[in-house]
Amino acid sequence: MEDKKIALLIDSDNVSHKYIDGILNELAQYGIVTYRRIYGDFTSAANAGWAKKLLAKSIIPIQQFANTSGKNATDSALIIDAMDLLYTDNTDGFCIVSSDSDFTRLASRLRESGKSLIGMGEKKTPDSFRAACTVFTELENLLEDEDEKPKRRKAERVSIDRDAVVSTIIDILTKNENNGKMTTDLSEIGSKLRNIYPDFDVRNFGYSQLSKFLSDVSSLKVETTGHHTVISFKEESTDIGQEIESIVRKNGGKAMALSTLGQEIRKKFPDFDVKMYGYSQLYKFVDSLPNLAIQGEKADRKVVYVPRH
Repeated sequence: MEDKKIALLIDSDNVSHKYIDGILNELAQYGIVTYRRIYGDFTSAANAGWAKKLLAKSIIPIQQFANTSGKNATDSALIIDAMDLLYTDNTDGFCIVSSDSDFTRLASRLRESGKSLIGMGEKKTPDSFRAACTVFTELENLLEDEDEKPKRRKAERVSIDRDAVVSTIIDILTKNENNGKMTTDLSEIGSKLRNIYPDFDVRNFGYSQLSKFLSDVSSLKVETTGHHTVISFKEESTDIGQEIESIVRKNGGKAMALSTLGQEIRKKFPDFDVKMYGYSQLYKFVDSLPNLAIQGEKADRKVVYVPRH
């Protein structure tokens, strides 16, 4: 979306003024922000922080007095303006800044019309709004002041599981290899991840760049030449098949539950994925190894060591 025209629409009822610098800096990577509008009651004490920022950031306030239900009035004004901008066709994309699921249908409507939709909201933003966006960014990731960033609790929900992301990346590389493409551009991986997970952001995992995230996946190789970065599978220095056989042998000649074997494999190879070896399921890969055999069906599958010298 480089050099594209973006309309920025902010719901002040659900977003703090402390994020504005991060919002504008983030949008700079997508294009030029041609419309800057914010909706709310700026006579209220709750929006005093925003009122001080509007002139400096050239943001136009759309005043909505809280005569009855101010929140609904704010939502309605934002939606009406978004649809007006859509029909005038003066923008290439929209950025809606809110943690409110009420804008889910609007986001879907804008995308249906062929417009890119950048969503921004706090971690509490419902999945429905996240999924309706082309790209979704958590506002907490945009804070430059570490003291203002909320501390992530152990029990806090992370919208995307790291293992799921790694598995998706392996799928992308495997499909390309099957089509004779042995390396994959970093940009292609980033684009496909965004298509699958609109709220994917490496900053959620403690990284500043996707390439750094991929470098820490033990099974992947990241190579950069100038400004061009490609990703491929590493050639395994250790024969993983022999390692798997060794795990089963150490079970004392007894049959090992396939699920237990899977856990042991991942302890030794955290990023192991059978798709890297051309199989869709673990039991098929294990059964292909010369000295191992599968017994039982489905949940009762077990692995036994059967030397075949």
